[in-house]
Amino acid sequence: MSNQETSNDGELTLLAVGTKKGLWLGTSDDRVSYTFTGPHFLMQEIPSIGIDTRGGRTRIMVGLRSEHWGPTVAHSDDFGATWQEPEHGAITFPADTGAALERVWQIQPDGADRPGVVWAGCEPISVWKSVDGGEHFELNRGLWDHPHRSEWGAGFGGAAAHTVLPSPADPDTIHIAMSTGGVYRSLDGGASWEPRNKGIGATFLPEETPEFGQCVHKVARDANHPEVLFAQNHGGVYRSGDSGDSWDYIARGLPADFGFTVMTHPRRSDTAWVIPIKADAERIPPDGQLAVHRTDDGGHSWTRLEEGLVQPEFNVVLRDAAAVDSAEPVGVYFGTRGGSVYASADEGNHFFEVLSHLPDVLCVRAAAIEL
Repeated sequence: MSNQETSNDGELTLLAVGTKKGLWLGTSDDRVSYTFTGPHFLMQEIPSIGIDTRGGRTRIMVGLRSEHWGPTVAHSDDFGATWQEPEHGAITFPADTGAALERVWQIQPDGADRPGVVWAGCEPISVWKSVDGGEHFELNRGLWDHPHRSEWGAGFGGAAAHTVLPSPADPDTIHIAMSTGGVYRSLDGGASWEPRNKGIGATFLPEETPEFGQCVHKVARDANHPEVLFAQNHGGVYRSGDSGDSWDYIARGLPADFGFTVMTHPRRSDTAWVIPIKADAERIPPDGQLAVHRTDDGGHSWTRLEEGLVQPEFNVVLRDAAAVDSAEPVGVYFGTRGGSVYASADEGNHFFEVLSHLPDVLCVRAAAIEL
């Protein structure tokens, strides 16, 4: 831990870890020593977490999935001391759809200039919008009624709309990604959607680069140039410089191009992190050696980051089980399916284990909060 940088004075780091059997919440004033509470929602699956720090309030939103009560979204404004959820559910399909909510895969607060707006991506494949801070959501009919919907399929984990990326520069521009279906973009606030997958491979389909149908695992947006996107595909890491109109393969230099997660720097352009997995048929870190890889030049080169990680490791990191904070330097966090949670306070150069022996880690989120 001696090599770890510490947070700026006056900041508190909130680290939220969602697992197959509950939620753990940690706080730290130095990004070295963490105090955790939990499990919250013991024996409930937590596939999604959103932390909303807009307007001087910290709201934690979690997608819950109970085998008995089903899925919903709950929120806390006091760091998990109390939780609220709507009596009739935060996300409920209209009767005319004939559908029922299976899982909340993504909770994404919008920009600071759009207070109260929160997006959710769900199973069955659907996108939802809240205007009251994540308490109630409305189905996006433009995507639900899309003519491609009957051809979208289920990835290994389910039919997931797992990425929702509102553009900070334009409230009408939104990108989503789904497994399986690929990347779609709206230029009219979600009224209509078009596939944006040119250059992304789909080796499991007869046409390897189809218009849609790709199993894109995760997409992240560049902080300074909203038209720049990074994607971790089911085989392939890609970068787009034109808002998804075309994609370039950037996985050369990585030990494998399969993986689930991708993260971008909150301030520095063309900096991204991925966590490679050997292959879809061998879902382990390459050679059983877990490592994060960072690019600082848009994918032209990659730096291997593994100091402090316990080896060997044969568990993988899932698509939302990794996150960055906004502190200086940036913190990098992730959890494995073996229940280990790692933190770095120096952009991944050094890691240390902050939790271990948890259930499968499904989701990790972190935020730097001004005191």
